[in-house]
Amino acid sequence: MRNAALLLGVIGGVLALIVGFFIYGYTVFIDEYGEIDGLAYQVDRVGLSRTVAFVAPLLAIAGGGMARIRALWGGALLLVSAGLMLYAFDFGVFTMFPIGMTALGGVFAIAAGKPDEPKSNF
Repeated sequence: MRNAALLLGVIGGVLALIVGFFIYGYTVFIDEYGEIDGLAYQVDRVGLSRTVAFVAPLLAIAGGGMARIRALWGGALLLVSAGLMLYAFDFGVFTMFPIGMTALGGVFAIAAGKPDEPKSNF
């Protein structure tokens, strides 16, 4: 289950990275060239969208990478990433797979059978 969480987290993070590039570029394009009536409008919360476009893929990839050794931490990062994307970008045709994969990877990581080994964190 930890391997599945790793795979889902990394693939979901890469897809979130693609969505993040598009969201960030879209907001910059609209700031630079203005809105196009009937076609392109600026998002409501530009700062939030840009921040989540940067942070969510990082959390997803890091959480996926941590899922094998530190399943609880990795799962928490994956779920936070999915929650941020859902809150900032809503659930749509381009965000359904990054959100779904990171959320499922987070659930898999947290539900991994054996507990983490007690290790020093420093």
